[in-house]
Amino acid sequence: MAEAKKTTKKAAPKAEKEKVKPENINEQVAEVVKTEAKEVVTDEKTEETTAKAGKRSAKAVAEAKEKTEKEVRKIERAAKSAKAEGVGGPIIAVKPARSRLERRSKGYRKSAEKVDKSKEFVLAEAIELSQKTSSVKFDASVELHINLNVDPKQADQNVRGTVVLPAGTGKTIKVAVADDDLVAKLDKGQIDFDVLVATPDFMPKLGKYAKLLGPRGLMPNPKSGTVTTDVKKAVEEAKAGRVEYRVDSTGIIHTAFGKVSFKPEDLQKNASAVLDAVKAAKPASVKGAYVMSAYMATTMGPSIRLKLD
Repeated sequence: MAEAKKTTKKAAPKAEKEKVKPENINEQVAEVVKTEAKEVVTDEKTEETTAKAGKRSAKAVAEAKEKTEKEVRKIERAAKSAKAEGVGGPIIAVKPARSRLERRSKGYRKSAEKVDKSKEFVLAEAIELSQKTSSVKFDASVELHINLNVDPKQADQNVRGTVVLPAGTGKTIKVAVADDDLVAKLDKGQIDFDVLVATPDFMPKLGKYAKLLGPRGLMPNPKSGTVTTDVKKAVEEAKAGRVEYRVDSTGIIHTAFGKVSFKPEDLQKNASAVLDAVKAAKPASVKGAYVMSAYMATTMGPSIRLKLD
């Protein structure tokens, strides 16, 4: 009788010697099952021609099959364990995300309780409330945030201007006038002023310092009133409390108009001056409502919605 043809059988994977990686458990199980399934089929087809003894005997095939099933069960148990513990370690309880208000400081939350978010406040009420809700230990600024119905990408709707605050800004402003001595300081990177005023004919000399002055908001500009032939008037206005307002990329103007330590009537004068200036700067191309909403807030304080006229 012809000797049965011997086939080479792949050794069963030694899962006990390999570290099971949770991130690819499914791939490992699939690979083992796929490989061993092929071997089992081969065993079944060649069972009739296997030898009475040796690796191709019925007993050896049955033992190999049992060993394969054992290894698959071992990998599946490891997969369940990894799933229970979480990939990379035990499961960490994830707390629900806290609201924005809950993430604020205790002082802010206490101040926010004094503001009725469903109500709109007239200017005098908003000023009084803003002073009461300032919880910081320094003299905070009082700010206006005005949402306009404009498209800043359109040149004629890029609202920008200046306004002189009747009661001042509460800050000591150092104003410099562009001259050759100042240029010499700029060459050394020295900046010791808050506002820079220049005449039109001197602007070409400042062009080379645009990268130094521009990011700091110190580059003179005709729209901000810092490029003018009347240097004396520009300096006086800057020291008196002239502020610049400009719409940002989202159509909102953010500007400070005083300090919490100001008298309420002074803050009201300054706020009215800013609101009037912004309204007067309405672009001709804007149809319908111009000022969509306006809010008042102190530095690190809650916002207060204003009632628009």
